Amino acid sequence: MTISMEQIKQLRKLTGARVLDCQKALQEANGDLKKAKVLVEAKGLSRAEKNQERETKFGYIATYTHNTGMVAAMVEMLCETDFVAQNAEFRQMTYEIAMQVAAMGAKNAQELLQQDFIKDPEKTVELVIKSLSGKIGEKITLGRFERFVIGA
Repeated sequence: MTISMEQIKQLRKLTGARVLDCQKALQEANGDLKKAKVLVEAKGLSRAEKNQERETKFGYIATYTHNTGMVAAMVEMLCETDFVAQNAEFRQMTYEIAMQVAAMGAKNAQELLQQDFIKDPEKTVELVIKSLSGKIGEKITLGRFERFVIGA
């Protein structure tokens, strides 16, 4: 089956995956966009699992303050290189996890990682991190986090 550039662009827009990964997934799925999306995501998670032995020496710290100013959170997300630490998508994810910490108040890392992600309840926080790790091709891990509440 011949896969068009338009199909590849569509899948890239949905997943953010590499062009070659999109093309291969579309070929394997016989042009079915939904099946190809599942294949691309599975490949990304597999890639993330392979990276788990690598060392994370760089990262980014994001903060979130609720609009009342009464609740805030700070999250440290770690990665392998300073290049990824500067990546806008990496930073946005870290910010959104800080928002998660402020809103949901996890007591520890394991609890936070198992929570449904507030931006996409069909995924856990752990799955969001692993998905980006697979997409970028680097190990990404949750470092430290803290939640601050006035009067608590």
